[in-house]
Amino acid sequence: MIDRHDHSPWDFWTTATPAAQDAQRQHQQVLTRAHPEWRFGADCFVSELAAVDADTLTLGDRSYVAAGAYLTGTVQIGADCSINPYTVVSGRVVFGDGVRMGAHSSVLGFNHSMAPGIPVHRQPLRSDGVRVGDDVWIGSHVVVLDGVTVGSHAVLAAGAVVTKDVAPGAIVGGNPARLLRWRVPPAAPDVSPLTTRLAAFADAARADADALLRRAHDADTGRYRDRPGAPITVRAQGDAIEIADLLLGSPPPGTDRDDLVALLQGAQDAATGAVAEWGAAGPLDWSDAAAAYHVLSTGYALDLLGAAFRHPLTLITAATPASIVERLESLPWETDAWHAGHHVDALGTALLWTKRRGDPVPAGVEEALFGWLVTRADARSGMWGRATPDRGLLPLVNGFYRASRGTFAQFGVPVLHGDAVIDTVLRHARDERWLDPARRDACTVLDIAHPLWLTRGTGYRTAEIRSLAEDLLDHALAHWHPGAGMAFRLEADDPGLQGTEMWLAIIWYLADLVGLSDSLGYRPRGVHRPEPAPLPERTT
Repeated sequence: MIDRHDHSPWDFWTTATPAAQDAQRQHQQVLTRAHPEWRFGADCFVSELAAVDADTLTLGDRSYVAAGAYLTGTVQIGADCSINPYTVVSGRVVFGDGVRMGAHSSVLGFNHSMAPGIPVHRQPLRSDGVRVGDDVWIGSHVVVLDGVTVGSHAVLAAGAVVTKDVAPGAIVGGNPARLLRWRVPPAAPDVSPLTTRLAAFADAARADADALLRRAHDADTGRYRDRPGAPITVRAQGDAIEIADLLLGSPPPGTDRDDLVALLQGAQDAATGAVAEWGAAGPLDWSDAAAAYHVLSTGYALDLLGAAFRHPLTLITAATPASIVERLESLPWETDAWHAGHHVDALGTALLWTKRRGDPVPAGVEEALFGWLVTRADARSGMWGRATPDRGLLPLVNGFYRASRGTFAQFGVPVLHGDAVIDTVLRHARDERWLDPARRDACTVLDIAHPLWLTRGTGYRTAEIRSLAEDLLDHALAHWHPGAGMAFRLEADDPGLQGTEMWLAIIWYLADLVGLSDSLGYRPRGVHRPEPAPLPERTT
């Protein structure tokens, strides 16, 4: 016979019969004997009609689990919490005290990987986890997805689908959930010194944008060099367009948009789709490092100008699954993971432009690229390749940034082994050979900042990441050269377009890691855009 307390257990310890209370104590003893890692506080209730199949479970004092509830994974529930009938709490989930979870709601602290080319049921699970603060009301039929943090005193209205963090005291609802009003209004924010410095930095950059772009512009050819005295390069052209878009919201001053598009499109080889360095002789080869990077710099420069490559990119359109695997296997992962990641970045970005142009992607090519990366990622480091005796983790971390930027980040596919990636990056960040202030350069710091930003949803080692980001920001913000921008090596005296473009993006990522990127008033849109790149709508 079903007791009413199975579905309405809140008054069980004051209204149930002594026999029923003894039966509940025995039920909990059976559960803890079978699962020594489970812990129940005083005056808890767990219905015998609940499906409790957790790897680890902590239930605080006076908390209850009603009939039909399903608990699995690593679940930690505080005191005075209610897990009402037909709820699901699954994955890595932490509830504070006083959390009330309405019937038919789900808190899902896990997700499937979904890289193309591998059936979902064969892909690994990932778990960023869900964290819910104290005194939170989760209404009926709510779904909270992996990676979300719900602040204390918040209310999730009935039927809400919560995909992003919920601020403390907020009342949210809808699909996706959005702020409806405040249960507890937020206190007026304090303006920190770092907020003020970020705003001042961005103001100085915008004020100097015209001058720093004009100093690198060659009026005779309409092309750009990195800085006065440096050669004219394709990359500098892209850097100038990115800086102008970021700081001015327009093409570089003194240029014409149509002329810039014609110049960049004209640099593309019609036979291969590659872009060689201006003045380079001989046939183009996709193994060339400059041609590989120009897929990024020229492609995104054209994109910011509202244009695209004129010719197909044979790096993708002439590929087969076998040739993709052969190319990936041939890269020097063991000896130079940075170089290997550089070419994976080009592959992923060529795939993006191929899709954006509407050119057919040969069957199995996309699946071969992502499938190889998914199956070759090292669970210990979260990355591809190896550290080297002479350079330590530098090539491994740098190669991960390049490979993941062009594939997982650019296409919005979750990164595998996020905690391991964070461990590897933070270990690398302690290597004074590369992170000593006098040696810090844009590549080294970007290759730290972006992976930490990409894996920020794990909630892992957040205090250490914030401290590192604040330290790197403090150093970077002091090295703007008036009228000239920033140097690639931060403390060098040769500011140029490459250093400026990269550091502007780095400072955004670091500021976002500490929750202050809004102070900058800009957000990268080109090579270093934080969001996945938009793709054309699929037709059926």
